[in-house]
Amino acid sequence: MIRKLNGDYPAFVLDTKNTSYAFKVMETGQLEHLYYGAKITVNEASDLEALSEKRAFQQGNSIAYDQEHLSFTLEDVCLETSGYGKGDIREPFVEVVAADGSATTDFVYDSDEIKKGKEELKTLPSSFGDNVEGLHVTLKDKNNGYTLVLSYFVYEEEDVITRCAKFVNTSSATVQLKRLMSTQIDYNEAGLTVSTFRGAWIKEMQMVDTVVKAGKFVNSSFTGSSSNRANPFIMISRPGTAEHQGDCYGFNLVYSGNHYEAVEVNAYDKTRVVCGINPTQFSFNLKPNDEFEAPESVMTFSKEGHNGMSQNMHEFVNNHIVRGEWSKKARPVLLNSWEANYFDINESKLVALAKKGKEVGVELFVMDDGWFGERNDDKRALGDWFVNTKKLPRGVKGLAEKINAVGLDFGIWIEPEMVNVDSKLYRAHPEWSIEIPGKAHSEGRNQRILDFANPEVVDYITKAMCEVISSANIAYVKWDMNRIFSDVYSQHLAADAQGEVFHRYIMGFYQLAKALTERFPHVLFEGCASGGNRFDLGALCYFPQIWASDDTDAIARLSIQNGYSYGYPMSCVSAHVSNVPNHQTLRRVPIDSRFAVASFGVLGYECNLSDMKKEDLTAIKSQIEIYKKFRECMQFGNFYRGKFGNVVEWTVVSKDKKQAVGMIFQKEVQPNKPFLDYHAYGLDPLKKYHFYSNESKVSIKTFGDLINGAVPVHVKQDGFLHNLIDKFVTPKGDKEDYEAYGNALMNAGVGLKPAFASTGFDMEGNVRIMKDHNARLYFMEEV
Repeated sequence: MIRKLNGDYPAFVLDTKNTSYAFKVMETGQLEHLYYGAKITVNEASDLEALSEKRAFQQGNSIAYDQEHLSFTLEDVCLETSGYGKGDIREPFVEVVAADGSATTDFVYDSDEIKKGKEELKTLPSSFGDNVEGLHVTLKDKNNGYTLVLSYFVYEEEDVITRCAKFVNTSSATVQLKRLMSTQIDYNEAGLTVSTFRGAWIKEMQMVDTVVKAGKFVNSSFTGSSSNRANPFIMISRPGTAEHQGDCYGFNLVYSGNHYEAVEVNAYDKTRVVCGINPTQFSFNLKPNDEFEAPESVMTFSKEGHNGMSQNMHEFVNNHIVRGEWSKKARPVLLNSWEANYFDINESKLVALAKKGKEVGVELFVMDDGWFGERNDDKRALGDWFVNTKKLPRGVKGLAEKINAVGLDFGIWIEPEMVNVDSKLYRAHPEWSIEIPGKAHSEGRNQRILDFANPEVVDYITKAMCEVISSANIAYVKWDMNRIFSDVYSQHLAADAQGEVFHRYIMGFYQLAKALTERFPHVLFEGCASGGNRFDLGALCYFPQIWASDDTDAIARLSIQNGYSYGYPMSCVSAHVSNVPNHQTLRRVPIDSRFAVASFGVLGYECNLSDMKKEDLTAIKSQIEIYKKFRECMQFGNFYRGKFGNVVEWTVVSKDKKQAVGMIFQKEVQPNKPFLDYHAYGLDPLKKYHFYSNESKVSIKTFGDLINGAVPVHVKQDGFLHNLIDKFVTPKGDKEDYEAYGNALMNAGVGLKPAFASTGFDMEGNVRIMKDHNARLYFMEEV
């Protein structure tokens, strides 16, 4: 709910189910930020007076705003928006260079409007909703007459408020917009913890906490995409905040390009947070009456710690970012050809692999890179989107028909934003590439980036992709983007417009994504950018799920998927079981453990089933049966983080709280530590649940030559007799099976069978054999 409170000057209160956000117009016309946090009671403007900062004298060595307000300096006040030149020397919200070269801005209140509903942005994707209320505050610049519109939208049920801004050049001359942020929040305190999610290729979303007591902390991307180096999602929390208690704020950006999140503490111990487009090498030339839209930003608050904040974000993304036919639809279990074949594909190999997938319960087969042009490696043919008939004699259509005849849906890989120099497309149109003419170009993955700042290029690729997707019965598209930007220059734009390239590229990407997803609404599009190099809310407006990382190693995926879970729901996170040794780390993790981690997300397989051992195929078939039984819960349930250290604990609970799945993953065995418990989260405290696990598998060979303490003859380790005994003697593995109420499972937890500690093993399953990299799944169903 949004309310305008009229006093001497207008004030505004935005309420969600559990939070309040308040600001007011000051006597000088600026907007003073008063409060954002747990819900407060405000009935009239005078109720906010207690929240407003008081002033009585001019502060030394600071700038007084004007002669009528000598005690007022913009450097020492919490604001909704800011600019340089009038005394505020903190991170600005907006920067504009006027025709005369001056850069001072002074935006003051002009008008406001409260409206029901939410219109789409003209140039960028944004959130949506039926019961959304919006506040639009118009500010005017006192120096040059520019217009700045701040828009706020309230999602009451999710405890989310979104913001965006629009700059309109209502002056009489062309200006240069150097910066326009999406959100600014000022806090009257220092020492807040900033949680960011850093990383690189195959190690995305590593959570890092930084306490900011003074100076400036920046989380940003300058890769041309939201990047795996620094995700645009950040958290701000007060001291003492943990997973389930404390004040936690979450911020994200509906944008897929260069982003910027700065947290600055000034001389007066005020903390400013700004989020938006990265101002580095950004500039937009705006003629009179031209306007520029900043991306929408997302804010939420919870006093129930990180997990409380995550629940808000998850609900918001599922209900107001992901859209279309697949937003609430169960996602298929897929088998991808990449790690099984890489570029070495042909029709017979792919059909044979698909048949194996069908036998174990896979529902969708995906042909990855290598199917088009002369694409036998990553050095050639990107941009040549015609089928390689040497590999696929009957074309994509013929292969799709064979895959469908097996009983599987068919999917395909594309990388529409890229081009190889060794391609027919580049030879025909070298001017369509982002590069500086006549200068050496630094490439990534042997490829260059098409200039999506050029509408002609976007139109060409749109047509080419429509031809590919409509050429066969294609149910799924994996959309890849395998390099970051370098030598950024658009041969389409004028020299003085090169500061627009990054943003115009992203607008072109959105134009293509919108055209294809609207043309093919039944196709499931999965985003990918060398894994998680473009995992953001902007991409999720078109792709219901995104490949979280090219790293399929289960140990690495623990921290990667845990990191994503802070800001993104598991329905958006694609996770695959691959072969061992893992292709990224060479680590060997048991297949049950690989499945346990991958099942907390959108499950797929990426391994050569044609070469796999019978026992592994049997295990996969069982895994997929389990996943299908709990799929709705795993993909769309409420996800909770528990322990995270040597032991990792996750829980996901169905919306109706009738089902839940928990996981315990042990990275390394710790000697003589038999006790371990599992704590559930999010259950109905008064429901009674059947808590159980499937019996774990134990091999006699696990114990090596310890077997000699239990048999009358000597057994040589890995010898004939050892293998013979292992074939016919199978100890029972540990298995849990209880009934308990939800409040007991959450508050007291379940004491699991004791872990092996050198002694005490029996054959009846009373001891838990968990080696390095072992996991257990626990199932909870309402009695």
